[in-house]
Amino acid sequence: MNSSFNQTTDSGNGVLHYLSVARKMSTDFWVNSPIGYISGVFLIIFLLIGIFADFISPYGPLEAHYDAMKQPPSGDYWLGTDHMGRDLLSRVMHGTRVTMIVAFVAIFIADTIGLAWGILSGYLGGKFDLFSQRLIDILMSFPSIILALLLLVVMGAGLETVIIAIAVTRIPGSQRVIRAVVLSVKETAYVEAARAIGASPLRVMARHISPQTYAPLIVVATTSLGGAIFTEASLSFLGLGIPPPSPSWGNLLGGLLLESLRPPWWLMIAPGVCITGTILAFNLLGDGLRDHFDPRLRGKL
Repeated sequence: MNSSFNQTTDSGNGVLHYLSVARKMSTDFWVNSPIGYISGVFLIIFLLIGIFADFISPYGPLEAHYDAMKQPPSGDYWLGTDHMGRDLLSRVMHGTRVTMIVAFVAIFIADTIGLAWGILSGYLGGKFDLFSQRLIDILMSFPSIILALLLLVVMGAGLETVIIAIAVTRIPGSQRVIRAVVLSVKETAYVEAARAIGASPLRVMARHISPQTYAPLIVVATTSLGGAIFTEASLSFLGLGIPPPSPSWGNLLGGLLLESLRPPWWLMIAPGVCITGTILAFNLLGDGLRDHFDPRLRGKL
């Protein structure tokens, strides 16, 4: 019984310790980058809206009110309605979920591949590194939106293909950053010591080099999320992204031009503000994380 009590006490102390560390990290981030901190809070609110859209949206995203078509903002419809009488606020909330899923999954795939590829390329060097860099040069020679368009033309529109297309366009940036970190780390004393005692290349890369790449990878991922949202919005705006009737911020804007060259003003403002504000917040959060992780940028050597 005493053993069970001790285990419970240890578990409680462990939770309190992690909460204390998390609180300290949050406080330090606020001190080092208040703008980045505020941007992070803003993005968390958007994520929560997307997650709980089914419970907090006043109407369903596809629920049509034919007696209230093209209604301007009012007490019943806070952001107005579209040409089918669908509540714009509800569609923006559900579009937040779709847009965030696309962005986060695409960047997770891109950064996972970029991390592994960058570590292998930087550590192994030689012909593998040379071939990798030429392939990266080819991928980076295409503007991201053009490369994504080419991939979508080949694979067809859809949620999965949009995610793959965005991920492919984001791999080169992650790979280049991780490779640069590996090149600067692999000649350090502790890596040389690990090789000297007989550690295998796989162990050196996994245990001694990869932990040094996590902070730069977080910064790259954060700023890349803004780019992924922009690419998804652009593709959906052009009709090659998330197909209707599923709402995303991009196709909410793109559908307006299909309906009319001069759509009602309220239908353009909400999705446009969401896209612009979220991209700006991710960029500011990325800048704040970069300053937080790099002591030189905080004036501490």
